[in-house]
Amino acid sequence: MTAYQEKWIEILTNANVPDWKITAEGSDIHITLPAAHNVSTVMENLPDVLATLALDINLSKERLKFILQNGKELHEYVINPADADLNTARH
Repeated sequence: MTAYQEKWIEILTNANVPDWKITAEGSDIHITLPAAHNVSTVMENLPDVLATLALDINLSKERLKFILQNGKELHEYVINPADADLNTARH
């Protein structure tokens, strides 16, 4: 786990969002939400929330993927994307 990933897990855990399980999954962060939570709705607000939380991080920025999942949905969101993330339509 990188220091950047560890810092994000610390910040998200300290947010004390009830019933969210936040763990490292390889180089990504996996957030398990209760089945009653709508992942799509959370994803609508995620970029703004992460941008605000990022202000508290004084480490070099690294590519980091957030995987949000409940019992029915799974969505991914990448901050500080690498070239491979941006060029997904390669032939």
